[in-house]
Amino acid sequence: MARAAGARGRAARCGRWRRGALLAFAAWTAGWVLAAALLLRAHPSVLSERCTDEKSRRILAALCQDYRGGWLTGALCEDLCVAGELLYQRCLYYERGKKVLQAQWRGRTVVLKSKREAFSSFPPLTLLEEEAGPGAPGIPEAELLLMVAGEVKNTLGLELPNNSIAPLWPARRGPGWRPQLASAWSLLQQEEYVYFSLLPDLSRHILPVLGSCGHFYAVEYLAAGSPHHKALFPLDDAGQAQAISHIALSFLDMVSHFDSDFSHRLHLCDVKPENFAIKRDFTVDSVVHPEVNPSPVVAIDVDMAFFEPKMREILEQNCTGDEDCNFFDCFSKCDLRVNKCGAQRINSNLQVICDKIFRHWFSSTHRNPSISPQLRRQLQQAVQECAHDGGPSGNPWTASSSVFWKLQWLLQATLKELQEAEK
Repeated sequence: MARAAGARGRAARCGRWRRGALLAFAAWTAGWVLAAALLLRAHPSVLSERCTDEKSRRILAALCQDYRGGWLTGALCEDLCVAGELLYQRCLYYERGKKVLQAQWRGRTVVLKSKREAFSSFPPLTLLEEEAGPGAPGIPEAELLLMVAGEVKNTLGLELPNNSIAPLWPARRGPGWRPQLASAWSLLQQEEYVYFSLLPDLSRHILPVLGSCGHFYAVEYLAAGSPHHKALFPLDDAGQAQAISHIALSFLDMVSHFDSDFSHRLHLCDVKPENFAIKRDFTVDSVVHPEVNPSPVVAIDVDMAFFEPKMREILEQNCTGDEDCNFFDCFSKCDLRVNKCGAQRINSNLQVICDKIFRHWFSSTHRNPSISPQLRRQLQQAVQECAHDGGPSGNPWTASSSVFWKLQWLLQATLKELQEAEK
């Protein structure tokens, strides 16, 4: 009996040890899973493919093969695939399936972009598949526009009138209409293309599309910002302080445009120097004479930009804590009574730009003797206030409005002092 009791004790101790080991292993595994998730959120390029010239050339060769086979078309296809006027230069990056390539087109440097590698990877237009051969009745124009409006609404979260959608769609039937429709449909499924096609007429801070071939579209090549640049953007040392003040004012102008120029606020959920660029014609003369180029900043990557209706849809997810409600740079708050994230964003575009861009320029470590100590201190304090505005207990848009005007006044005063110091 004693031996049996001892055996039972050893078994119980062994069971407890196993349970403890399993719990420790589960905790260790959960820790690594959480660390991996945080790493991927902070650095999505970890899963990105290696960007190579060989693969990039193969992608464009396949594009041209589809063009010659009559599957796709576009204004740039002839120059890319036949005339040799659009020449591949180098691979810029691959990220989460997106392919971004640099090319030379008729003497200007452009960027070719597509959300996916192959034309065949985009879901086809159902109406084209249902339509039979040459003898089949044509697709009603009204039905096509209805599908286009539905796709744009799905992409942007907005309902747009037909006259706004017209630039996205082939206007006339005729030879090559099917590949035109198929190409336009593949482009419509790319959020950034839709933004770049519809918004440049409404905002000077959005790049326009120069042309397309199949599922690839071209925009102007501009030198993007980078954390490796001392001033975040490629600026000459001469007149750099003035240039930074002018660019900061342009960022404020962009914030104002994105908050009020469209039918709904446009939220920027991935704010970093790499997603913005300075227009090619921005020079020191632009600073001295702002009318030359009143707003040099443009958004060159808007894959993570969302209008208010889409933003609310993205944020309103299940949660167990506030950290579950952070979608990159767009934050919400968890309502623990229903375990649901609020649909209202609790930080603002201006707040994130102050935190990720302005703090680099206007921290206490960056001192310019041409700026008075009092003005420099006021600007630093305003940037700090801006970066911490709003939050769970406040309205970020009301708070941003007051700090916006303060920053604008201080930046204009800074620019004036710098210009007077040069006289």
